[in-house]
Amino acid sequence: MDFGALDGLFKEAVTQGVFPGAVVLVGRRDEVVFERAFGFRSLFPEKTLMQSDTIFDLASLTKVLATTTAVMLLVREKKIRLDDRVNRFVPNFGVFGKHRITIRHLLTHCSGLPALKPYYEEILGAEKGGRINFVASRAAKSYVFDRIRGEKLVTSPGTRMLYSDLGFMLLGEIVEEVSGRTLDRYCQDRIFDPMGLQSMFFVDLTQLRVRQVLPAQERIAPTGSCPWRKRILCGEVHDGNAYAMGGVAGHAGLFSSARDIHHFIGRLRRCYEGVDPFLPAEVVREFFTRNDTVEGSTYALGWDTPSSANSTSGGFFSANSVGHLGFTGVSLWWDLEKSCHIILLTNRVYLLRDDNKMNEFRPHFHDLIMKTLDQ
Repeated sequence: MDFGALDGLFKEAVTQGVFPGAVVLVGRRDEVVFERAFGFRSLFPEKTLMQSDTIFDLASLTKVLATTTAVMLLVREKKIRLDDRVNRFVPNFGVFGKHRITIRHLLTHCSGLPALKPYYEEILGAEKGGRINFVASRAAKSYVFDRIRGEKLVTSPGTRMLYSDLGFMLLGEIVEEVSGRTLDRYCQDRIFDPMGLQSMFFVDLTQLRVRQVLPAQERIAPTGSCPWRKRILCGEVHDGNAYAMGGVAGHAGLFSSARDIHHFIGRLRRCYEGVDPFLPAEVVREFFTRNDTVEGSTYALGWDTPSSANSTSGGFFSANSVGHLGFTGVSLWWDLEKSCHIILLTNRVYLLRDDNKMNEFRPHFHDLIMKTLDQ
């Protein structure tokens, strides 16, 4: 297969400022059929070239690779059921009509919770007001969960799809409540270590504060200069709420290389096919099935599926596909019917981002690869 056209596509994207650099991995079943780094990992204080083993802030890919998989394991163990109400696990959650929200509602983004709330601004304000070391602390994480408990619904549960970070923050809390472990510890012990994923991890900022141990920044793609943190972010989560919560949250905070995502997909594929006991095939298949209770929704359980028009996956993925995007410029699309997947990791937020450029790039990029795979 000749992927030569990608060189020109990525050279143009770097020149046009779509992103400074990228890593692409194309897999077919367990085989890596294409893997390459393009452009630059960092631009200042010095330019460094992107490497294929660079580790990226995965932003919302956390939702599927970590949180959703953790929920799958708890479903397998019958510790939770998809139609359990959230207030079974989260104390004082049922006010303002939220008593009807289920785990399934959270996973399919139809809980009725708001999409996003800038809780980190409140936490920053509290620290400036004298609450010492409140930002990126366990106390701040508890504060966020308390604020979500008190939120009013935007719509009635199960009536409309509204992509919600708050829903996945709650799922992270539920995993912690049920397992008795922090989300990062649970994922490390039950997912990443068993799968042999050495470069997939959360960065617990509360531990960094105590131990003063930084991740290997020369292997991580920076996500640019943060105006309110007043530093270049590298090895510390870009998302404001996840940062304020200490770096570990159900909606964001995960880091990984493309190769480890590839290995993760391979393991989940074997579960889907019923040949790996890590997760039962019926659980994986249910999580990969699009939710049809809300009209117009493209979401399965945690995972997204291609929309019928203008999908970021382009026009060549089958209807039997799942995927997800991340705000930092990352994406994963996996065609279950064709047994192929495309991982795109970029540092697009390193520069002043242009969402239109990235939105135009993604489907064109996916179409080019899928056409090559079909040759």
